[in-house]
Amino acid sequence: MHPYNRLPSSGHSTPSPPPSPLRSPRLRHGRSKTGRFSPNRGGGRTAAQRLSWMFLSVLLRRQGVFLFAPLIYISGMLLYMGTASFDVVPVIKHRPAPGSVYRSPQLYAKLRLDMDSDNSSADAISTIWKTPYRGGEWKPCVNRSSEGLPESNGYIYVEANGGLNQQRTSVCNAVAVAGYLNATLVIPNFHYHSIWKDPSKFRDIYDEEYFVNTLKNDVRVVDKIPEFLMERFGSNMTNVHNFRIKAWSSIQYYRDVVLPKLLEEKVIRISPFANRLSFDAPSVVQRLRCLANYEALRFSSPILTIGESLVERMRKRSAINDGKYVSVHLRFEEDMVAFSCCVFDGGKQEREDMIAARERGWKGKFTKPGRVIRPGAIRINGKCPLTPLEVGLMLRGMGFTKNTSIFLASGRIYNAEKTMAPLLQMFPNLHTKETLASEEELAPFKNYSSRMAAIDYTVCLHSEVFVTTQGGNFPHFLLGHRRYLYGGHTKTIKPDKRKLALLFDNPNIGWKSLKRQLLSMRSHSDSKGVELKRPNDSIYSFPCPDCMCRANRTDDSRSSSAT
Repeated sequence: MHPYNRLPSSGHSTPSPPPSPLRSPRLRHGRSKTGRFSPNRGGGRTAAQRLSWMFLSVLLRRQGVFLFAPLIYISGMLLYMGTASFDVVPVIKHRPAPGSVYRSPQLYAKLRLDMDSDNSSADAISTIWKTPYRGGEWKPCVNRSSEGLPESNGYIYVEANGGLNQQRTSVCNAVAVAGYLNATLVIPNFHYHSIWKDPSKFRDIYDEEYFVNTLKNDVRVVDKIPEFLMERFGSNMTNVHNFRIKAWSSIQYYRDVVLPKLLEEKVIRISPFANRLSFDAPSVVQRLRCLANYEALRFSSPILTIGESLVERMRKRSAINDGKYVSVHLRFEEDMVAFSCCVFDGGKQEREDMIAARERGWKGKFTKPGRVIRPGAIRINGKCPLTPLEVGLMLRGMGFTKNTSIFLASGRIYNAEKTMAPLLQMFPNLHTKETLASEEELAPFKNYSSRMAAIDYTVCLHSEVFVTTQGGNFPHFLLGHRRYLYGGHTKTIKPDKRKLALLFDNPNIGWKSLKRQLLSMRSHSDSKGVELKRPNDSIYSFPCPDCMCRANRTDDSRSSSAT
């Protein structure tokens, strides 16, 4: 048996396997050929080089190369990193986030030539209000009582805080509460505020006698509390019980909580009183609000005289447009810019000015730990005040030509010499109360912010178009007052500031595209001119239907009753 064959022999001999061949003929001594990895290739090599080639030849002829490949790769990378230079860093172009850069000046410079050469449409001042009134126009419809008043339940004294129109809110709400509780209203005291710094009293801003007479059959109004009642409190108003009422309280709260105390004490005080009555109230309360705001509150004779005078001067300067002019409420005063936390193009000086203004007006409010301010997000969300340049771009894009007369209602514009220049280039026929009136005419009002605001209010009220650029009580009241005067339509442009921010942030937009978008925005303001009040809307912005009624329905009813 063959030593390698464990099976028994079957009688046949099994041939022996052939001898194994040599592993490679290339390794046979004396038959070496000049090959790819031959150590003899290049006869001038050193011994170290020949050994290296021999080592690599062995590795490549064996499968062990796969074990050493990772090590070889890592070693090569380390050698490369040790010799390569990283002094040159590739430049990555990064576009700032939308809204983080104020791009309007660059956009104006790009579009100015196209804007000035555009004469494709008629002046918007004569064609702007096209939307027909749905269901007909509206007209003032505030009923006054003709009967006498029952005996009073006591006296209500309120302190009206804030600026001109916040104080107006307090006055109208006080009339409504006093009438609902059958109380006598003391002429509201205007609280002096460190921001507005205006010590004006009620009679300095409003016609007090006219106010009292208009309300005489609906609410008793007196200028002071009888002395015999005040003697109980040491003739000191601070001793009178003061209600600290939550904002937007319902009229039922006054009936259930305030009235019992009024009947007991006969004199009560409510301070502060701004926004202390809900907008959603029964019709009897709304009627008194309408009566106070739209009929009883009339500016004092000095304010009314100069205001109406400036209206006439604006109409004369607008003769080319049949006396029609545009009024713009521009909020670009230093305190507004600072409060918004938006960044414009004033650089280091602007940053220093805004930091100082915030510290003066709202000490510590903007520097609290953990508070993060994102100017870009603020702008994209439409929270930045429009600059004079942006207002000009918007109005020119909406179709108002260079000849349009503009009245600018504003306080002291921040960095006015620089920021107002583009607006004056776009609308050279631009006026303010300071340019329309002489210094002598404005002298009695100059140091009183509320009286100056009342003059602006009057001129804006009678313009063909009113443009609001920022929220606040000034446009809040003007919207409603203009609806009350103009058949239910505000005749007001209220721009979509979020959309404006995106348009002005687009460096690639052309004039035609921008104008198309802005004309659409203007048309939207027209369609929203007539709106009815919803439950939580302010009656001071939406007088329909509580303070107004449809003119055509009244006419129809009259004609039917006559037949």
